[in-house]
Amino acid sequence: MYLEFLGLREKPFANTADPAFLYLSKKHREALSHMVYGIRERKGFIEITGEIGTGKTTLCKALLRQLDPFTKTALILHSNLSELQLLQSIVQDFGLNPMRNDRLAFVSHLNQFLLDQATAGHNVVLIIDEAQNLSLRLLEQIRMLSNFETDKDKLIQIVLVGQPQLRQKLSLPALEQLRQRIGVRYHITALDFYEVRTYIDHRVRVAGSDGSLEWTPDGVAEVYQCSKGIPRLINLICDRSLLACYVFRVKRVDSEIVRRSYQELAGEVLVS
Repeated sequence: MYLEFLGLREKPFANTADPAFLYLSKKHREALSHMVYGIRERKGFIEITGEIGTGKTTLCKALLRQLDPFTKTALILHSNLSELQLLQSIVQDFGLNPMRNDRLAFVSHLNQFLLDQATAGHNVVLIIDEAQNLSLRLLEQIRMLSNFETDKDKLIQIVLVGQPQLRQKLSLPALEQLRQRIGVRYHITALDFYEVRTYIDHRVRVAGSDGSLEWTPDGVAEVYQCSKGIPRLINLICDRSLLACYVFRVKRVDSEIVRRSYQELAGEVLVS
């Protein structure tokens, strides 16, 4: 609706994991470096946590683009699965097709796949997003997968990505064996004010802005204050702010535009 008026080719703040719009803050770059290090050094388990909306899923997809062709990957985005469903999702994402749909067949095929990849000199990575939703039983099953190893290396590297509740769950006595196997940990925090400024500039530029759209310093400050630096909230607030610009026929996003947009998102009744 607002694209032509604001001189944009596409929406800058759509809440999708479009790699073209990827913005890696200092924290995201550090998290990505930790993951790549843990995988290349075959550390076994890697734990990445962050608050809701801090870009963890986007980071998972960025990781896939960072790895070389000799690293085979599986990405599980939905963790509300049964034990059998999780195993099935893992083997299917690795491109395996067992003749039988039972636990023994899945584990057997996965074990042979890992051995074949090790023989070929390849690494294997399993990434599980929203891992805080995994039950203790599923987490224990995942720990058992890490038993696939040679005398020198882990045959599979497992990246657990989730909200802070994941850290709390992994601290439970029942998961002591799994916790001891985590070789790399990193917690993603929100963007700071400077990063919010560059995040907005980056996404507007990638969206093909013709330069007519202006974001004032006080407008950026208001976005930072309202969003607390959480990328998903930044996107929601900024998208609504651009819609407000179209409605009021202005091309300048100031603190008043942002404040009204945030209040609308919060469900507040505005008085003209």
